[in-house]
Amino acid sequence: MKIGVIGIGMLGEAIVLNLLNLGQDVAVYNRTKEKTMRVEKNGAKVMDSPKAVAENTELVIIVVKDAIAVREVSFGEKGIVESKNKKPIIADMSTIDAEESKKIADEFQRNDIKKIEVPVMGGPNVAITGKLVMMVSGPKSSFDYCKPIFEKIANKILFLGEQGIANSIKLAMNLQITMLALSLSEGITLLKKLNVDPKIFLEVLNSTYFKTGMSENKAFKMIDGDYDATFTLSNLKKDITTMTNAAKHSGIELPMISKAEEIYTNAISEGFGDLDYTGIIEYIKKINNS
Repeated sequence: MKIGVIGIGMLGEAIVLNLLNLGQDVAVYNRTKEKTMRVEKNGAKVMDSPKAVAENTELVIIVVKDAIAVREVSFGEKGIVESKNKKPIIADMSTIDAEESKKIADEFQRNDIKKIEVPVMGGPNVAITGKLVMMVSGPKSSFDYCKPIFEKIANKILFLGEQGIANSIKLAMNLQITMLALSLSEGITLLKKLNVDPKIFLEVLNSTYFKTGMSENKAFKMIDGDYDATFTLSNLKKDITTMTNAAKHSGIELPMISKAEEIYTNAISEGFGDLDYTGIIEYIKKINNS
């Protein structure tokens, strides 16, 4: 199967490199062409537009920042729908609002193109070895057709049903990430102020069922000030805003994520946006003058 990937950021690049390593034929497009240099050197065919990607592939994976970017590559000038090839199935991996995802799917359907949503858990360090966790929703027949490729991208795939469900679950998952990063940041900062080695705290935490992958891996880096970005603070803040908007549209109040949005917004204002999302601890340290 010929595969296209639109959006060569950290995650998109890792997915492409993994597919190329497995011998797949991959065409790519990125608005900033310089970001395609590494995948091109490894065998990817660089196209000059999303339209060109769609014309030369059977499966197009979109990995872009937000719904606006999804719409731009899909329906904008030289977008996917301008392609005369109506065979490609569109697999949107972007983290966007469920209702917006449904509207985008409907617009593709009006152009006789099938679309499924395939948000994933795991960063580029996991994607490079094909060990992401993938959530899928949309037409089951489209999922079945693409599944052999998805199995090269993820080692856990969950088909969840109709359009919108996977993106809803993805937002709830990123809500957990947000809270865990803040919780660890405040716990570490508190113990430092109390003159207690926070690594002892992590040893205890990781001996209980309250442990997480974050507490076992990234938390020690947080103590050492190591924030090699796998998912930036500013990108998580974008997802947090999508969560709070979804809550408002649903008529519910989520006080903790609303507060988190304020904290992450302030952290970006202080210049921490390009750090890994766990770099939120630097903002917590800053407001405590430590």
